[in-house]
Amino acid sequence: MTTSDLSTDHSRAKLVEDEDFGTGVSRADRLTSFSSSDFHVPTGEEEEWRFTPMDRIADFIGETITASPANVSADSETVETVTRKDSRLGTVGIPDDRSAALAWEAFSEAYVVTIPNDDDEHEVSVTLNVPDGMHAAHTAIIAEPGSKGTVVLEHTGTGELTEGVEITVGDEAELTVVSVQEGERTARHFSNQRISVGRNAKVKHILVTIGGDLVRISTSLNYRDEGGSAELLGAYITDAGEHQEHRIFVDHGPRNCVSRATYKGALQGAEAHSVWIGDVLIGAEATNTDTYELNRNLVLTRGAKADSVPNLEIKTGEIVGAGHASATGRFDEEQLFYLQARGIPEDIARRLVVRGFFAELVDQIGVDSIEKRLMAAIERELDMAALEAEQ
Repeated sequence: MTTSDLSTDHSRAKLVEDEDFGTGVSRADRLTSFSSSDFHVPTGEEEEWRFTPMDRIADFIGETITASPANVSADSETVETVTRKDSRLGTVGIPDDRSAALAWEAFSEAYVVTIPNDDDEHEVSVTLNVPDGMHAAHTAIIAEPGSKGTVVLEHTGTGELTEGVEITVGDEAELTVVSVQEGERTARHFSNQRISVGRNAKVKHILVTIGGDLVRISTSLNYRDEGGSAELLGAYITDAGEHQEHRIFVDHGPRNCVSRATYKGALQGAEAHSVWIGDVLIGAEATNTDTYELNRNLVLTRGAKADSVPNLEIKTGEIVGAGHASATGRFDEEQLFYLQARGIPEDIARRLVVRGFFAELVDQIGVDSIEKRLMAAIERELDMAALEAEQ
């Protein structure tokens, strides 16, 4: 289905039949539709919902969503407020689960961020503040061919947010998108972020989740043409009782494209739960693909749980490389002992180990303000852990 098809028919559903893998086996077979009625209400037994606490997400998957617009502010004139009839909306992929389709139906106005192709490297910040109650937001980010820029989406507040984000990276463009989830303890946030990468374009997509009672972010990425490069980075800190779920799907269709995914998380406190699902599909025509995905979880206290599921589906043998790695481990007491044996107090040694765990990922972010915020959040979590240990 072409881009023009999507913009003219938002009610159409698509189910791919694959001769080799069979319906329901390949990731490409998943039902996609802009209409929520095409999806049944999930029960939690489905593969895409089995890690999600269904008793906490009823507002996001019910019959309909009645939502008010989120409070949105921006620091650039390149951000437009448009109606849902704007032709630039609905052109990047199609929702592939009920929550994403409901989010598409729920918003009344949307925001379009345009990165123009000129001599400047643009930086745009958009803040979405969510008060109590259910709210909806939809943002389209468009990097024109040959452009360079960074867009930061900041999510704050106390309420519930159902959100769609469309990211179009034009040919030869270079775009960084940072999505920061820093809601209050009561906040719940569903976000479906879809990315389309043009010929020889580069995109860096960064998720930083450091707040909220429940956060579920699904990121899907496809390449429109050859030579595209994508870097997907994620960092999360999961506290007691919080559920944070990050899902990615990278669809390699054209040849000569590269993708790297690196997600790291730290968990502490009773019933802290993180979920990471990494799906990569390499199509039959996607020769010379180079892809790798990595997830690491550091469990700081007892009672926390991390689920990590990397998946690779390869339909051609002519690739440069494809791999994945996933590991979840408790705090390394041997490292702690090693540092203490050299005269470093335990509290400082513990901080050094956790900082070291995140250091490589933080250095890759490339946005100074986000790097500082993440490191500050790590320090807060370590302070909380120290207080709990003293009590």
